[in-house]
Amino acid sequence: MKKLGYIGILIGLLFVLTACTNNVSNHEGHDMSEMKESEEKSSPTEAGSQSRKVITDNEFTITAQEGTLQINENNENVTLPVWTFDGSVPGSEIRVQEGEELTIHLKNELPEPVTIHWHGVPVPNNIDGIPGVTMNAVQPGETFTYNFTAEEPGTYWYHSHQDGVNQVDKGLYGSFIVEPKNSEEVYDKDYVLMLDEWMSEETSSSDMSSMDHSGMNMESSEGHEGMSMDQEEGHSEPGEMGHDMRMYDLFTINGKSGSSVEPLLVENGDKVRLRFINAGFMSHKIHVHGHDIKVISSDGQEIVNPALFKDQLISIAPGERYDVVFEAGSEGQWYIECHGDMEGTKGMKALIQYNDDSEMKDQENDEEELSVFDLTKYGESKDAEFTLDQSYDVEYTMNLNTEMKQKEMVFTINGKAYPETEGVKVKEGDLVKVKFVNNSKTDDHPMHLHGHFFQVLSKNGEPIQGSPLIKDTLNVKPGEEYVVAFKADNPGNWMFHCHDLHHAAAGMVSHVNYEDYKSDFTPDPHAHNKPE
Repeated sequence: MKKLGYIGILIGLLFVLTACTNNVSNHEGHDMSEMKESEEKSSPTEAGSQSRKVITDNEFTITAQEGTLQINENNENVTLPVWTFDGSVPGSEIRVQEGEELTIHLKNELPEPVTIHWHGVPVPNNIDGIPGVTMNAVQPGETFTYNFTAEEPGTYWYHSHQDGVNQVDKGLYGSFIVEPKNSEEVYDKDYVLMLDEWMSEETSSSDMSSMDHSGMNMESSEGHEGMSMDQEEGHSEPGEMGHDMRMYDLFTINGKSGSSVEPLLVENGDKVRLRFINAGFMSHKIHVHGHDIKVISSDGQEIVNPALFKDQLISIAPGERYDVVFEAGSEGQWYIECHGDMEGTKGMKALIQYNDDSEMKDQENDEEELSVFDLTKYGESKDAEFTLDQSYDVEYTMNLNTEMKQKEMVFTINGKAYPETEGVKVKEGDLVKVKFVNNSKTDDHPMHLHGHFFQVLSKNGEPIQGSPLIKDTLNVKPGEEYVVAFKADNPGNWMFHCHDLHHAAAGMVSHVNYEDYKSDFTPDPHAHNKPE
């Protein structure tokens, strides 16, 4: 896919107990010119010491197993217990070709049930990996096989959707890249950078597995006040309900922090592609120093005629992906860094390093005031599938909010928390328009739709400018309103939820249900299915 904490000392204690399970990868990317076929490795116990395996086969096994992850070295030397796919965090990097038929075996060597969800990939419903909705969770010692065709090229990722707020937080995720079959674009370097947050307080997996992040008792009689939070900066102030993320004190790129992040090696003249994937629970503002860049896709979907820009922050929300390209024309070393003022911010840095010159040409400046890149006004306008004023078969509004119910803080859709939320009912072929309204005072809600892409039509009442914007995950900030549309062309029962999985686990989940669809699996009451 990473803990509800809201108030006073109680929050801090619960966060400490659950903190150390966040996900990140320990590999900086790879040079496409040297990509090799996958090779089986023994199950390592030290995820932080293992390079991420690159899989290019169309049939392979992914093994879920326990391990430890060394996030940084030198004086700090933080090592955390983690859960892994193939012994590394993130797990194996999967690279396949558009149109390939895939057979993927998930082998579970963990002490708890697990699944894989293919985030953003429009797979058939029975392969979506949602326990209790599309399948039963894969039990310890068992293997489950996913079969599907990689139909849509782009940058995606995979993660557990069983008790996701805990299991994704522990490290169960990896990148999933579908390369276009016939593309004129060739990149000399192609790097995946997975972003995440962790807590440095070490806790055993057994301690973490006993925690329940789905809600937190809020005894007002004890005199506690709610806490507010700006997810992008992680601030909290007394007096407002909200979600406090300050306990995350380590930010990472590919499982490493600070100087332990491996540099991205380039040479003059290289055409370089950076695939940013946010596997964490917070938005991160990323600045690529020293180069003119352009965003060529978001959530795997291409931007029409993207323009070059420089020295703007790209805000990447939980679950989102941004593909950034630049031509290497400098020398020395240049930073890619996160901007913000949280304790962990300074660790989310990587170096672009030119092979012919290792001299530092840059300086860190993660507090510099820069404008934020606006994807809704980027690229070239053209006719798209949907418009605001056309006729739709289904129209639905999602009022998103942070509320108190029975002394627990919950995250609601139209005043209800899952499983009481009302699903969006559709028929195959329906054109569907959905309005998101974020009524939470301090919480972002990155809304993710399974099994479909949607087109973003408007923001705060204004039509989208620039390129048609196609996404599967859209961050809705407090007070914002978006209208999106999609065609119901993939029958099934699909989750529609906030990808801050703290919020999903505490209620912000709905479904898109096709009226005539009948699932081909029978829920097992003994499978311990936990879809969030």
